[in-house]
Amino acid sequence: MILVLGSIFLAQGFGGGRYQISDSLSLFSSSTLSPSERIILFEIRLPRVILSFLVGGSLSLGGAALQGVFQNPLVDPYVLGISSGAALGAVIAILSGVYLGFFTIPLFAFSMALFSAFLVFHLGKVGKKFPLEVLLLAGIGVGFFFSALVSLGMFLAGEDLHQLIFWTMGGFWNSSWREVKMVLPFLIVGLPVLVSFSRELNAFLLGEKVAESLGVEVEKVKKWLLLVVSLLVASAVAVSGVIGFVGLVVPHLIRLLGIRDHRHLLPFSFLLGGGVLLWADTLARTILNPVELPVGIITNLLGVPFFIYLLQKRKRNP
Repeated sequence: MILVLGSIFLAQGFGGGRYQISDSLSLFSSSTLSPSERIILFEIRLPRVILSFLVGGSLSLGGAALQGVFQNPLVDPYVLGISSGAALGAVIAILSGVYLGFFTIPLFAFSMALFSAFLVFHLGKVGKKFPLEVLLLAGIGVGFFFSALVSLGMFLAGEDLHQLIFWTMGGFWNSSWREVKMVLPFLIVGLPVLVSFSRELNAFLLGEKVAESLGVEVEKVKKWLLLVVSLLVASAVAVSGVIGFVGLVVPHLIRLLGIRDHRHLLPFSFLLGGGVLLWADTLARTILNPVELPVGIITNLLGVPFFIYLLQKRKRNP
């Protein structure tokens, strides 16, 4: 928590404009700030820093929970086709010309992300059960299908192509307190719910049959976990676009620290995931100042080498 608060305090001091990191102490006495500095701090940088932390925490928390459910360390929060569904929603919003105010693209993206998740649930259901391997295959299939539709939309986009490309790369260019308010309610509910299932997730590590013998209602727990993770990830993707590797890599970093009990793994994944994406976004908006890079590029550049390291480690220790 100390590292997180320190990161938020420092990150809002980086960037162009008159307000710099040396002025950060003014955060505690806003009366000493000029009107322009107050706008830069409270209306531009602070909501962006907080939003990047909340999105990173949501993705990492969702990744940690899904890796526990699927008993697979290479599962990420987009395994249910959520990212492809959200991207398709954004494509539909941009190309259809429908305008519902500021919330147009986030609303379409969130709706399609949830639709893709529930479609995967329907396709992955066998009787009254949700076999994990069937869910995984359904998620991959739905994801590829929606990705094809996204590519088709880009082909037909014309002058709107640049907007679609930037959204699918992920970023926080238009961050404001409105986006923070969109993500925060799902996180306030989702974090304690997922942590409350920590013991069941620990039992899942022993296999579904062993978990069931220990008294875990396996199918009921899976439904709740998949539903909560879907809501969390859909809300995050709706305001930031598609940001990869945070939900895959961060839970592994926590495990490398020796933390495997989900009672600790989940909250630590949230905190570290938020911090990682916060600093990735800070790097994205400062490394080529005044040009901003999509934060998805930064996370992929940092995440791919670590992903390859994990694969090599699994080859050495199968």
